Amino acid sequence: MSGPVSTVDAPADQADTGHPEPPCLEVSDSREATVGAIRVRRALPRRGRRTVGAWCFADHMGPADVTENSGLDIGPHPHIGLQTVTWLTDGQVLHRDSLGSEQVIKPGQLNLMTSGSAVSHAEEATGHYRGTLEGIQMWTALPEATRHGAPAFEHHAELPRADLDGGSGAATVLLGDFGGLSSPARHDTPLVGVELDLRAPVTVPLRPDWEYALVVLRGAVAVRDQPLHPGRLGYLGEGRDELPLDVREPTRVMLIGGEPFPEPILMWWNFVGRNREEIDAAYASWARQDDRFGRVESSLPLIPAKAPYWQRTPGDR
Repeated sequence: MSGPVSTVDAPADQADTGHPEPPCLEVSDSREATVGAIRVRRALPRRGRRTVGAWCFADHMGPADVTENSGLDIGPHPHIGLQTVTWLTDGQVLHRDSLGSEQVIKPGQLNLMTSGSAVSHAEEATGHYRGTLEGIQMWTALPEATRHGAPAFEHHAELPRADLDGGSGAATVLLGDFGGLSSPARHDTPLVGVELDLRAPVTVPLRPDWEYALVVLRGAVAVRDQPLHPGRLGYLGEGRDELPLDVREPTRVMLIGGEPFPEPILMWWNFVGRNREEIDAAYASWARQDDRFGRVESSLPLIPAKAPYWQRTPGDR
């Protein structure tokens, strides 16, 4: 689930912000890719839409069949400048990282890893779970105030969950505040991430000074008669204080949003930086396997990084 981001997803010519828009429904197709052994649909970043608040990455993975010893199979790889937010709708995954964390995540639980200046991790089969695997991994870009800090890992076995008005469904708050609920998970900028499990039309509260987007995981919703299905990002802009959602079938959708992220970011592979020099330094550390990213106790092989495209000759790009 963890990357890699390439120039297909977001141009790496220069650092850029997300360019918030007035209220809208801007629909873009996800890009299908294979990460580890699993098919994913990458909804964010897209060309022209790099961030939604601090959210800068969203991979909807699966559904896929996995076994006790074969699942995501994503070997140790590095991160800088971001948080990984992992949420499953089905199945189990084992997380290992260079902090020594070893944690199985199940549906309804949250794994949150803050890279700070450097961390590495792997995502593996659990050794005991066999069945269907589906979920989403998202990244948030860290602000200048914390992106050079120490790495950290959190696992939240329970999150705030409440029924929505009229029996239309339920909301689970992964990060931030929503509808009077507050997640215990760390967030370094004003933002929200909430899963809406819907059975009927509903109106959800928003903040007019924040921008938002929807990623449908199952089913479908409509915003002002415009349908949104899995495999697409529905960018909503800013300026709304509520959002009516038309729902005609059981639907699970991620609502992400936040204060527009003011700092231009540059994304390459598994790195979120501010300029090419930062990306080059991170790549060089991983390539020579110095001590910057630590070690992950994993049986899977390290994932090598190609040099950033600006370091390569035209024939190697």
